[in-house]
Amino acid sequence: MQCTCEHVQTALNESNVFGYLRDLGLLAPGERATLEPAGDGNINWVRRVRGAGSRCWIVKQARPALERFPEYRVTTGRIVCEARYYETTAPFDAEAVRPEVLHFDAAQRVLVLEDLGDAQRLDAALLRGADVAPQLARLAHFLAAVHAGTRDPALAERFPNAEMQRLHGDHIFVLPYRPNQFPLSDALATRAREVRRDAELVQRIDAAYARYLEPRGALVHADVQAGNVLLAQRGAVLLDAEIAHVGDPAFDVGILLAHLWLPAIARGEPRVGDTLARRTWRAYAGASRGDGQPRYRDVARYAGIELLRRTLGAARAPAVERDEAGLAVLDAALALVRNPPEWPR
Repeated sequence: MQCTCEHVQTALNESNVFGYLRDLGLLAPGERATLEPAGDGNINWVRRVRGAGSRCWIVKQARPALERFPEYRVTTGRIVCEARYYETTAPFDAEAVRPEVLHFDAAQRVLVLEDLGDAQRLDAALLRGADVAPQLARLAHFLAAVHAGTRDPALAERFPNAEMQRLHGDHIFVLPYRPNQFPLSDALATRAREVRRDAELVQRIDAAYARYLEPRGALVHADVQAGNVLLAQRGAVLLDAEIAHVGDPAFDVGILLAHLWLPAIARGEPRVGDTLARRTWRAYAGASRGDGQPRYRDVARYAGIELLRRTLGAARAPAVERDEAGLAVLDAALALVRNPPEWPR
């Protein structure tokens, strides 16, 4: 079975999802249940089903048109790659960083996952300045183990996810640096034009994109942003692996570090972000094995590019709404892209 295969699909909805779960034996015959949205639902149809007592499930279905952006049509095989990511990374998950998969229906492109209830998202915790270092160490250990344990060139054949990889990559490495209609304040729009005119900077970003697209031999989640990490009772849980592919481990770590820096810089506390990023990198580096560990310089450059897109791109972070915050993040991002450090500050 390949990730790119398409199937005749029955769209789940409020009328048929309960019967679907009963057929799986998750909902009991006659058990009353309710349906509600779960998460942002940008890419897939995602709902929480509440059964009797505390019984809950997350039901996720991939459809040809992205849920929030139907102008984009991408293979539904992305959810096969997500399920395969959870399966492939199981041997490296000593601390249960992956969500529990209760059922996977490849034909209907449906994942049924455990519900983590009211677990806080990492981005919300970072915005309020919470101490999340232990949870980040747990996540870093998982990523390091996966990157070290999946260096098998043949693995790329099991993750043919190029459509999602490139769609995601275009929004990070291309669209913010070409003429666009993203709604920016006058101050940020002026700086965005300056960025687009900086040929050397854009060339560096283009080179990073080419690197991101290369199958560099390790399995990457490819979207380790703070909104995809829940802080459950057992610790950090990493969700939404629909962009998973074989690629550059530095990208996973760079995206994570960017989301640690961003809220701290935006509220005028860059040293807090530096400390958190440094501790997370050390946790990752300490758990890595052999000579496959990415260079920090490459990690830092990816982080800078992610900070740029979260300030100037389509997926702007709430923390940069104020010009003062946005300009501070932009300056930090440009420094990382132009002169990424060899070692953490």
